[in-house]
Order: sequence, then C-alpha cells, then structure tokens
Amino acid sequence: MKDMSDFVHLHLHTEYSLLDGATRIDSVFNSVKEKGMDTVAITDHGNMFGTLYFAEEAKKAGVKCIIGCEMYVCDDYLEKTGKQNYDHLILLCKNKKGYKNLIKLDSIAYVDGFHYKPRIDYKTLKTHSEGLICLSACLAGRVAKRLTEGDYEGAKQTALYLQSVYGEDFYLEIQDHGLADQKRINPLLIKLSNETGIPLVATNDVHYLEREDAEMQDVLMCISMKTTIDDPTRLKMESDQSYLKTPEEMKSLFSHIPQAIENTVKIAEKVTEEVFDLTKKGEPIRDTSLIPKYYPEDGSSPKEYLYKLASEGLKKRYSVITKEIQDRFDYEFDVISSMGFCDYYLIVWDFINYARSVDIPVGAGRGSGVGSIIAYSVGITDVEPLKYNLIFERFLNRERVSMPDFDVDISDARRGEVVEYVRNKYGHDKVAQIVTFGTLAAKLAIKDVGRVYRVPYSETDKITKLMDAKFGIKENFGFKKTKDGDDVSVKELVEMYNEDATVKKVVDMARRVEDMPRQTGMHAAGVVICEKPIMENVPLQRNGDDVTTQFDMIEVEALGMLKMDFLGLRTLTDVQLACKYVKEDFGVHLDFHELGYEDKGTYELIGSGETDGVFQLESPGMKRFMGNLKPSTFEDIIAGISLYRPGPMDSIPQYIENKHNPEKVTYDHALLEPILKNSYGILVYQEQVMQICQNLGGFTLGHADVVRKAMGKKKVEIMEQQKSIFVYGGINENTGMPVDGAIKRGVPEDVAIKIYDNMKPFARYAFNKSHAAAYAVLAYQTAYLKNYYPVQFFCSLLNNRIDKIEEISKYLTYLKSKGTNVFPPDINKSNAYFKTENGGLRFGLVGLKNVGLNIINMIVEEREKNGPYSSFEDFINRAISFKMVGEDGRESVVSINKRLVESLILSGAFDNFGKNRRTLMAVFSDYMDRVSAANKKKDDRQISLFGTILDEDEGLELEYPKMSEYSSKEKLTLEKTVLGIYLSGHPLMDYKEQFDKFSFNTSALDFYEEDEDGNKTYTEVRENEHVVMGGIISEFTRLATRSGQTMAFVKVEDLYGQIEVVLFPKVFEKARDVVKEEEIVKISGKLQIKEGAVQIIADNVDEFEVKEEVETKEEQEFLGVIIPDGKENDLNDILDVLSSYEGNIPVIIAMNGKKYNANCAVRRCDGLVSELKNYVGDKDIIFFKKKQQ
Repeated sequence: MKDMSDFVHLHLHTEYSLLDGATRIDSVFNSVKEKGMDTVAITDHGNMFGTLYFAEEAKKAGVKCIIGCEMYVCDDYLEKTGKQNYDHLILLCKNKKGYKNLIKLDSIAYVDGFHYKPRIDYKTLKTHSEGLICLSACLAGRVAKRLTEGDYEGAKQTALYLQSVYGEDFYLEIQDHGLADQKRINPLLIKLSNETGIPLVATNDVHYLEREDAEMQDVLMCISMKTTIDDPTRLKMESDQSYLKTPEEMKSLFSHIPQAIENTVKIAEKVTEEVFDLTKKGEPIRDTSLIPKYYPEDGSSPKEYLYKLASEGLKKRYSVITKEIQDRFDYEFDVISSMGFCDYYLIVWDFINYARSVDIPVGAGRGSGVGSIIAYSVGITDVEPLKYNLIFERFLNRERVSMPDFDVDISDARRGEVVEYVRNKYGHDKVAQIVTFGTLAAKLAIKDVGRVYRVPYSETDKITKLMDAKFGIKENFGFKKTKDGDDVSVKELVEMYNEDATVKKVVDMARRVEDMPRQTGMHAAGVVICEKPIMENVPLQRNGDDVTTQFDMIEVEALGMLKMDFLGLRTLTDVQLACKYVKEDFGVHLDFHELGYEDKGTYELIGSGETDGVFQLESPGMKRFMGNLKPSTFEDIIAGISLYRPGPMDSIPQYIENKHNPEKVTYDHALLEPILKNSYGILVYQEQVMQICQNLGGFTLGHADVVRKAMGKKKVEIMEQQKSIFVYGGINENTGMPVDGAIKRGVPEDVAIKIYDNMKPFARYAFNKSHAAAYAVLAYQTAYLKNYYPVQFFCSLLNNRIDKIEEISKYLTYLKSKGTNVFPPDINKSNAYFKTENGGLRFGLVGLKNVGLNIINMIVEEREKNGPYSSFEDFINRAISFKMVGEDGRESVVSINKRLVESLILSGAFDNFGKNRRTLMAVFSDYMDRVSAANKKKDDRQISLFGTILDEDEGLELEYPKMSEYSSKEKLTLEKTVLGIYLSGHPLMDYKEQFDKFSFNTSALDFYEEDEDGNKTYTEVRENEHVVMGGIISEFTRLATRSGQTMAFVKVEDLYGQIEVVLFPKVFEKARDVVKEEEIVKISGKLQIKEGAVQIIADNVDEFEVKEEVETKEEQEFLGVIIPDGKENDLNDILDVLSSYEGNIPVIIAMNGKKYNANCAVRRCDGLVSELKNYVGDKDIIFFKKKQQ
C-alpha cells in the first residue's frame, strides 16, 4: 500500500450543504489529486445528503474518502422554545459501526431535534459514540465559542467532556483563515492541548475549491438568505481563505505546530474500512438482506403462498386454461421464485388488495409489470398480457439481475391511506418517503443571481423569457451544444451576453451555480420499504409531517432497499366518482370487467374527435389523430397513446394510411408480419424491438432487452456489437450460449442490416406497450362514461378539479358549447360540490373564492334540516353562526364572514330572492353587524345548534334601497373575481356574431394539453407558426428595456381560456393606444414555447371595432315567457334555464297579469326553447321585436 499524503482535509462542505457550500462533488477528487493528496473528508452542515455520491465518486477517482458531518449540538434537543441555540461539532466515521452511529445521530437530529437546524444534544452523543472521531469544529464550536467569550475554564470543561466521550478519538480543531478571532484563540487552543493532552488537528473550513471561487460562495449565501451582495448587514464569510489548500499551504500556516498537520494523516489512518460496500467502479453492492420479507398468515412460505394465490387467480381470469397460458404461467413463476422475488410480488399484491377492499381505486397497471401473467392472476394488474402480446422479460429476466419495479397508480384523493397501511403493516421505522432535491435550474439561477447583484427584475425576466426551458444556460448562450450535437443557442441571448457587461456578469455566475441543490423536497410517489429499521442503513430527515430518507430514489434502490412508486392518479378518482353519480341518478352499476372493451359507441365517440375530458386523448393533436384514425379496436387506442409523442409521431400518417388500406402494408421480411401485423406494419413498441431480435436474430428475450436498452440510451458501442450478433450470430455474453443470427434464420444479409438499422432511431422513442395498454384501459373507460353518461362524467371531472379554475373554465365552456345547462350558484339548490340537476349541472359553492368546505357544509346541512332559506335576511339570521362539537367534546362557534357572503352575492347565489347584486352588496355588511350584535345579547340557552332566528320585534328588518343592477360588464367582471370564470355570460358574448367574422385561425383552447399525470403540456404547438387570435385583455404589464424602450406582456382571454402575448418595443409603440385592460383586440404573431407555456410574439395588435347593435338598431329583439296560472312555483327553474343560454336578447316574464324584467339576456336557439317547453306551452314562448325608446 502506498504511503498516504502528508496532509488530509477533514473539514469540507459540498454543494449538499444547500447554498452554504460551493464545492461540487464531481470536481472535488481531481482537485484533491492535482494538489498532491489522496484522502479527503465530507462534512456537510447538519446532513448526510451527499455522502453516498461522495463515496462513489471517490472510489472511481481512486481517492480514499472519509464520511462525516458537521453536526449542530445543543444541551437538550427536545427543548424547542426560544432562539436558535446550538454549537458546531465535526464527527467522522472510522468504520461501519461509526457510520451507523452517525446516521442514527443525524436522523435523531432531523426527526426529533429540529428547531431552526437539525440538532442533537451532548448526552445523546455519548450513547452513539462508538466508531466515531470527533473534532471540536470551527469558531462556531462550543470550545472555540467559550474561548472567544473569554471563558477558558468553560472551554476546558467542554473539551474534557468530549474527551470522556470519544477518548483518543477527540481532537481540538485549529483553523487559520486570517480572522481576528482565530488569531486570538489559536494560542489558547494550543495551551488547552498542552494542559489536557488532547491532540490538535489543523483543518481548513473548505467551502469551495479555489480561492477565486469565494465570490460564488458569497452569491450562494445571498441566495439562501434572500439578500444582496452589497448588503452591509448580511451574514458573510469574512475572508477568501475557505478553499481547498495544498499541503504546502497548510504546513506553512501551521509550521509552529507540525503535529496538528501530522494528526490529519493519523486520523485518516484510523479510518480502517469503507462505510459503503462499493465495486471498483464505485457502484453500491446491493444488500439483499434489506429487501422486506412477506409472512403469509397461513404459515406457508412466500413461494407457496404466491403460487396458491396465482393459481386460484388464473382460474378466475381464464374460463379455459390453454397450454400457452399454463406454459407462460409456469415459466414466469419459475423466474420469479428462482430470483427471490416472491416476497416482492406478495408485498405489492397485499397493499393493492387492501386498497380494493376499502374501495380505493387502483389502476390497471403501469410500466412493464403489466406484461406479467402472474401479476394479472393475483390482481396486481388488470390487462391480459397474452391477448396484447406483452412481454414478461421487459419486466424481469434472468439476464438482467435487478429489482423488478411495479409502479402502482392509486386514486390521488386516497393515496395517503395506502401509504399509511404499508407503514402500519411493516413498521413506521421501516417505511419512509424519499427525498428529492430542488436545484438552481437555469432560469432560476439567472433570476437569483440577478437579484443578488441588484439587477432589475425586468432585465433578468427579459433574459429568462428568451431562454428555452428545455436546455441549460450553457446551451442557451452557445457555450456548449446539446447531447445530440445540436446548436440551440438563442441569437438575442448571445448578443446580450457579448454586448452587455451586466448580462455577462450575471450569466457567468449563474452558469457556475446552475443545478446546485437549493432545497429538499419529497418525491411525489416514491416510498422505501426495508426489512430492517431504515435508520440503521440510511439517514432520515423530516419534511413537514412526513419522514423521508436523506438519500435519493436511485441511491436507496442501489443500496438494496425496496422502492415502490405509489402514484396518485386523478383519473382513477374521476372514474370512481362518475360511476357513483351514474348509480345515484340511474341506479346502474357499471362494471368494466363485465362490460368489456369492445363497445362500438365508445369507439365512434373516440373516432369523432370529441374526446374532451377523455384520459390521454383530449389534446388538440390527439383529437385530430383519433378523428383521422377512426379506432375500432383496443389495439388502436394502445397504439394512439404510444405514437403520440416525439419521434413516433412522425409515423402517425403512415399508421393511419395502413389501417385504412391494409392491403398496402408490406414487410421487409415475412418473419416481421406476426410481430407488426397488429400495428399495421409500423414499429411502435419497445416490445416489438425485442421480438424482432428474438424471432429474426435468435436472441433470448433477456438478451433482446439488452439491445432495447442500448438503442434507447444511444449506447453506440453496444449497439454496433449487438448488430453484428443480430446479423451474423455470436455468443450471448450473459449466458455463454450461441446466438443464431438473422442470416442463419433465412434473412438475407442486406435485409437483416436494414431491419436492424431501421430499429435504431425508432427505439430511442419507442414506447412500452405494457404501460400504454394499462393507460388505454382508462382512456376507454372515460370515453365510455362520456359517451353514455356525459353529465355525470363531467360532474366528476369538475368536482375532482374544484380548485383548478382554468380547468373548470375549460370544461364549463365545452359543456355550454354542447348545449348542456350549467346552472349558477344558488343558496337553496347548490351543494358544496357540483351536482347533476335536470339533465345539467349545478355550480358547487365550494368552487367560489373565499369559501371554505366546512362552513359550506354547515350552510347546506342547516338548509336540509330546517328548510330552504326564504330570503337574504333569513339566510343571514340562520347562518350567522354555527355551533360545532370538536373531537374533545367541546363546543365552539363558527361564524360566516363577510368575504364569504360577498362571494355568494357576486356569484349570484341570492339572485332568486328578487334583489339585485348591487343592492345586496350595499346592505349586507351593516346587516351582519346588527345581527351579530343582537345575538350577543341573547342568552346562550336561546341559541340553537344552527344559530338563531331573531324575533320580528328585534327591530332587525332589512330595508333595501332602490338601486339599479350592475351593468352587464361590471356584473361579469365581479362574477369572475369570485368564480374565477365568467359563468352567466362573457364580455365577448355580446359581440360573438361580429367576433366570429374575424379570420381567426386559433384560440386559447388549441394550446391546452395534459400528459398522463395531469400536467399541462403544449407539445402540439409548432414553434414559429403564424396565428391570428382575438380576445379581451385581462392583464397588462409594461417593462423598460435596457435601451429605455417600452415593451409589454399581455394576457389575452377568449371564450376558451387565456394566453400570454409578448409585444416588443416596435410593436408596442404602434399598439400603445389599443393595449389596455378590458380592451377587445385582434392579435397576429408567431407562437413560441417558453417554460412549457405557449406565448404569441405579436407582430400586430388591432382594436376590435365593437358595433353596439343594441344602440344602433331601430328595433330590439326580446323574449317573452308567459307563466300560466298555477305554475308560479316553476319560476326559479325557468330562470335557471334562461341563465344557462346567455346572449343579448333581454327576457320579459309575464305572470299573474304583470310583466317583470328577468334581469338576464339569452341567445335564440333550439336548446333554449326545448328546455322552456318543460315548464310552459309553445304559445307561452314568444320572440318579438320592439322599437327602442
């Protein structure tokens, strides 16, 4: 073994000190070696986030690493009152026992001791001291603090206590960064060492690699503390000496105490073993003992129990078990059991079985696990793998020794219940969520650095708006090309960088800090399950109320822990709610196992392109695709989901052509036909790549999976090696068995080469058919529900998105366009959520702003118990306060507040009481005060459970002033402030007829898509496509450019949604008089996608010339509705119908010999007349014209 270098850095902070360390782990080890050292420690602030990554990179570089942490220590970690109170202390691991104690201490500090920082106490240090080396730390350590304060004896007592805990493994740490306090206490540290015999050790408090990186550390600290670099009051490092110094520099600094340098080497020599078991390549060696065991209740072995469950399930799934089915079953079971994954299957089966037993929706499957017939038999998945040619080896095979990975979709509303079940079953100490790290992404880095340097936000905002969110700073500014070798630099950005010194300064620093970890978060789906307490192997931290690992998803899996993905999928809740509403409204129980997936009407709906709301099929591009494809089989839906993505999308026209003209389909070789027949001769799936390798090249499916992965990740060397084997034959490296090759199987050499080469580019984007098949199940189910039960289906969508205004608006607009009645909020008819009513939908009150679910439930409960509210006054008196009984049995009073009442008024919830909104807004506040004051005077015994109804002699009658209603425009604007949408009308509706005459070629609706997880995407939009759009300006922001010119960012809203429009100075100058809020405009320009959102870069903005037809026409059209005697009680229902057909024709009601203005305007259409006929006769509906007064 070679001699160790004569100095070792034992105090080093990486980027995982989260904005308090500028040392990137991937750069540390080259620097260490270049400076003549061979060992280095990691001691991040209070955490162990980066330790495994540090150890892996050290191993690859041939550098010995020491795992450590700079802990925060206090007197009692359970004491969490008062200000921050803690000291620093360095702990280093000598061995695996020390590592286990360190993760125990750090986990306790985070999970139990967190108060400003993760803290441990001195008493607990003693309990977990074995295997650890302790250094007294920097000026923030207790020993140094006492010396700085002049308390030498206090420092000595602390040092002696730590010596009693760690013995000869405790060292007094001495540093010299040129700081005054260090100059003052260093002689005292030497004196203390001489008096106590505690050895000294010299360290540098390394936060960055080179001296010139000091400013980068300063910038990171400013970002962390949200301050600027010129703020004289901010916390900062007082010198530029916290870099990775050479041994020579360190020896020079401490030449008067050479033993302090020598002790760094002695400490390193005490580190006798690596704390992680790593290969020579730095990859963790999986510890199979960490995989949890499943213990069947009947006492059988996991293998026996899985076989029993699967065999019984197979009989239920198949009425006839053919030889093909049984052979597949036996083969899979042999692979699963021989590889030791019976426990894994049972663990997944168990929590899915639990979820279904308590009516929690679970998806049909996700990912390659859908290809397993054993999974299908026990109910883990719900797609028949043989029917759709799904391949088990894509999921698990003997030639790829890695953990299988069942990702499970669970109703997003109840995912937490399933996670809690797993915690309770396997132990809270053995189950944890998984950490994620939020980083300084490109645009965020630009903005944060700009703020630190006091660059105006408008300047950094301009830069980031020009950046392509798909690429980093280096690619956007032309410093490097993409992985594919493409130059994606933005011309304007390159010019700004080269011409503007401030921009250059910001960009240069931002690219240095880009992608550094900024904060921790929690993985949306990942849960780790371990056979042993997790804290014994991986450090933990608290994230809100949840406990997460400190290692990320890849690392915990690499160490051998079982990682499960519990994905919350909203569509599962959609389907469950829709089926519930169907059962309530029609008494029909929908079971898709019985209904099957071959309904002609459902395929006709999909083929019509009317797939708004349908899972995976509602984007504009997918609608066009389905409309052209006219799918007729479930395979078509699977293919649609797989093809509609970058790469395969280019094959869509050929796929459509081949489906409609199957006689034109040709194959390069006959052996391809059985593989590609179901996809009309087009290569669509990853599984097809594997089957081609198997059937033509003679590969095993495990070997074929190697090819698939190599093509998918563009591993050129492996691809070329496998090409030779595919064409000419060779040896399977995994099994040592010969491979025929295509030529031997009768494929001509040139054809074999062509087939392989054709696969290569496609395989990069090819989709997993197993995953697509499972998602096609949901696509079909939602299409079926929409086709046969559209109102119930959309009711479920709306209620499952009640807090997502943009989606509510989108679906309500769609429903109105299809003639579905959407009834407005009504205090006597609305429930908390949307509900079906008279073939339409009633708006739910919880969808209003400033309205909470609990108080709305109380309002509804009071109405249901004591009858409808008879007037606005009645509502205030009954709902002014409610008594609640808490879990502890104590009563409390909950009051409605004025903001809630205001929202109800402006939404129209009280319109049926006969008072207009402006009048109610004028009186409600004072009236609520009067009722509240009167209630306080009453004896508690007189207050009922649901508030109090005042006696008439209380003098609380409400007198309404005579006030006209808000103008239509005002009414709609105020309505939108509380509903988030225009419900009773739209500012553009009055001009729709004129508006439609514009030659618009797009609307906001064209830009909306969702991916499979419900996230917005805009993949259909073609960059630089020229569009013309009209709408109303809802937001308007001016910005000054550096040259002093004015540009603007404008939000334009049409009947379907809104889009951002950018007006650069020349365009804005021409349109200055037109661009203002509430102005209706026509915009032309080019599309661009930034940060995943669509913008129009305007080249022209024109005013929409509104012709006020109501004022210029000699006659105005009206609708008269005569309510026959005895039908007066239908008035509210008739008003609901009228309000759902908003337009510009005023309505007059005739009832009991009198005429009334209905305070609404409608559009003439068959749907309106048809609805009204439910309440009045043909002759009672009259459209007439009347001259203007």
